[in-house]
Amino acid sequence: MKIVTANRLSDGRVIYAGVDNQPVEHIDQASVLDDTAAEVVLADVAGRPDVFVNPYLFEVQDHAPSGRDRLKERIRSAGPTVGHSVAGGVG
Repeated sequence: MKIVTANRLSDGRVIYAGVDNQPVEHIDQASVLDDTAAEVVLADVAGRPDVFVNPYLFEVQDHAPSGRDRLKERIRSAGPTVGHSVAGGVG
């Protein structure tokens, strides 16, 4: 099973294709698709560059990333990593 993901043009945030191929922000809202449906949805959102930037497919199991890109997709689904470091310094 697969999910379509991309970045949103307006702010660069990670988005997913949800119901009716509408952009959603949380992986739990994304449509989980078989291979054939995933290719159709990917083609649809690729034709909407005003919203979806560089869309692609990744494998999931129950809305959880799986397959070879699972670590990357887990990080992307958790939100921006900027600002999550501990304040304080080196030195």
